[in-house]
Amino acid sequence: MLQVSCDFLKNEHIPYKKTSKRMEKILKGMLNTMNSAKTPRMTALRELHEAETGAFSILIGTILSARTKDETTTKVVKVLFSKYKNAKELANAKIKDVEKIIKSIGFYHVKSKRIIEVAKIINSKYKGKVPDSLEKLVEMPGVGRKTANCVLVYAFDKPAIPVDIHVHRISNRLGLVNTKTPEETEQELMKNVPKKYWIDINDTFVMYGQNICKPISPMCSVCKIKRDCKYYKTKNVS
Repeated sequence: MLQVSCDFLKNEHIPYKKTSKRMEKILKGMLNTMNSAKTPRMTALRELHEAETGAFSILIGTILSARTKDETTTKVVKVLFSKYKNAKELANAKIKDVEKIIKSIGFYHVKSKRIIEVAKIINSKYKGKVPDSLEKLVEMPGVGRKTANCVLVYAFDKPAIPVDIHVHRISNRLGLVNTKTPEETEQELMKNVPKKYWIDINDTFVMYGQNICKPISPMCSVCKIKRDCKYYKTKNVS
């Protein structure tokens, strides 16, 4: 059973500002809800991080994870890297061989070409090592801000806020932001949330979105932060 921890919130010596206190309350409340109401499913990127598979596998795993279930991504990445151990080996792979491995992934034809292209860049331009800067990461094919931020957080433990559909939805439901796109959400969160919390937002919000605060029929009855939620308050106006 996965028991998610609140240890990262124990910096009690730091004088919190209002936004800091609210984010601390939200993150802790999410973790407490998941631990008490439903066993949370670990995200694919968290599994790769915990397994210490390295920055390259996290980069490739993030590219493959788009529009794909986490369980599928985890299985495919494991098989892929059992055959191709590093960027050099994947760079020299044949597209049809990679397609066979990742065919259960959404858009596998496009992604096969893309990850081989990325592997070639990593191998030739960066000597097999994934760069740890947003600017260099987004220069690669198929790597947008969300993917780059995921690599910064999960591969390098650098503060960033990867915003997917879960982070975007929950941030708006809570009233942390009032935005139309994930890109806008990222910028607003970066402006309003203390940097010390950035690294924990994606993993916690994604788990919460998958297990509790779902797109349809969110489990508001068990949510421990509903009193601080704009969506809940609006829904329950008498």
